[in-house]
Amino acid sequence: MATKTINLFIVLTIVGLLLMGSAASAVSGKETQKTEESTKDIQDTKYTNKKIKNIIVMVPDGCSQSVQTVARWYNGEELQLDDMVVGTVSTYMSDSLITDSASAATAFSTGYKTSDGALSVGPNPATLLSIIDSTTVAEPYVPLATVLEGAKLKGKATGLVATSEIPHATPAAFASHAESRKQYDDIIEQMVYQDIDVVFAGGKDFLSTSRQDGENLTKVLMNRGYQFVETEDEMMSLRSGKTWGMFAGAAMSPEIDRQYTAPEQPHIANMTEKAIELLAKDKDGFFLMVEGSQVDWAGHANDPTYMVTDFLAFDEAVEVAVDFAKKDGNTLVIVFPDHNTGGMTLGSNYDPSYTKTTVEDLVDPLKNMKCTYAYLESQIKDMTDGSEVHEEVLSWMGIDLTQTEIDEIVASGKFETLKNIINNKHTIIGWTTGGHCGEDVPLWAYGPGSLSGHVDNTEIATYIAEEFSFSLDKTSDKLFVDVDEAFPGKYVLDKTDSKNLVLKIGNYKLPINKDVLIDSKGVEHKLDGIVIYAPKANDGKGKVYIPQQAVDLIKGKKYK
Repeated sequence: MATKTINLFIVLTIVGLLLMGSAASAVSGKETQKTEESTKDIQDTKYTNKKIKNIIVMVPDGCSQSVQTVARWYNGEELQLDDMVVGTVSTYMSDSLITDSASAATAFSTGYKTSDGALSVGPNPATLLSIIDSTTVAEPYVPLATVLEGAKLKGKATGLVATSEIPHATPAAFASHAESRKQYDDIIEQMVYQDIDVVFAGGKDFLSTSRQDGENLTKVLMNRGYQFVETEDEMMSLRSGKTWGMFAGAAMSPEIDRQYTAPEQPHIANMTEKAIELLAKDKDGFFLMVEGSQVDWAGHANDPTYMVTDFLAFDEAVEVAVDFAKKDGNTLVIVFPDHNTGGMTLGSNYDPSYTKTTVEDLVDPLKNMKCTYAYLESQIKDMTDGSEVHEEVLSWMGIDLTQTEIDEIVASGKFETLKNIINNKHTIIGWTTGGHCGEDVPLWAYGPGSLSGHVDNTEIATYIAEEFSFSLDKTSDKLFVDVDEAFPGKYVLDKTDSKNLVLKIGNYKLPINKDVLIDSKGVEHKLDGIVIYAPKANDGKGKVYIPQQAVDLIKGKKYK
């Protein structure tokens, strides 16, 4: 009995020790877990402290990872972007979950949400989404400083590259301030007077021939010492200096159509490479925005090969930027769409046997397409003979239409019918809309430090400003002083020429949309920002904003 008692005691002791050990291990495990979680929190912080000298923002307008997936299969090998995924971006604007390009670009260039169609100005307060706190938004229609303007004030070189016309929404948001993206005359005038170092895009006609105010902005650029080039050969011959390259009257040609329509136009990768080469000569660093503008337009058109080929061209431009960043060591490349467009899917309602889908099912129809739908339409628009339509579609799209399909196309007389037949019956690509979509989009990056995880599009602007050591709000205060506050009752906005407004303060004149102050002796003073008229501000009475530098010059103060 005693022996059993002793044995029981030993067993209980051993069990107790084991339990104590387990408890100690559990506590130790919790402490280890807590330490690991704390470390993870530090590692997962969105901002890093590494020094960044140059930032290249790249925007494949209007796409999502579905386009990246299809492009990879089409390409037959990995893309540059495949190794750069770091997070996702939310894209909603102040008055809709589905954003417009202008308001999206305003968010990631200024750090503020704005309304549909607005460019780097505050939103319409009457249309705010229920989720938005009205105390956190910008004052209605007030101009908001952009990261490009902030970088310029820091002494950095600045540049814009796009395949659209340059006053189009995304590039315009970085260098202009307008209540509507449709104000092309005002937008491009502001861009000319922003003193941007390198601009490569389409849009030559908006500088002179299509203007309503009689100004020739091409001459303005030349008088300001800019080089002006119009072909790829001219661009590639540049070695230094401030430059505007306008390669089309309006938008540039789609990548797949360029060989037929505009072989003299440069590839977006070449524009990016030359822009970086020119900007990198600035010892203080540079800011560059590159937009693959027409990925979005292809999405609107539900044109799969147009979308894929323009996305692949953009990916080549990203590779150029990353190659520079690798060699430089102080350059951050940030890439993200402004939103998705078209809702492209790999698979559609017209392809029920999706579990038997081969690579060839996806790729072959797309590779047989030799042009955009728009170009095909230009080739057959006057054709009424079914056999002619059949021949052209076979030649350009590689599709042998059935007689039933031909009859349907000819009977409708609409190109949309042909496009729908091609998409629904001859590809396995699906589309959900001809407009924009509201889901999050990918965030790609390369370089020292980067945003990561899920971010709002406004955080991209504040991150860039932080890395370049300036405050966007303080930059706004410096560039956009309310004339009512600086010179109450002492100014007049001369609207004699409705297309060329002039602010008059005593004997001083400040033309709207320009960086010029003309003093009482007729001497022009170049300002570090542009003069902005916001007609909808102040409850529709309008406001004028001028740089602090102009205020100091007029008041006879030394500008800091």
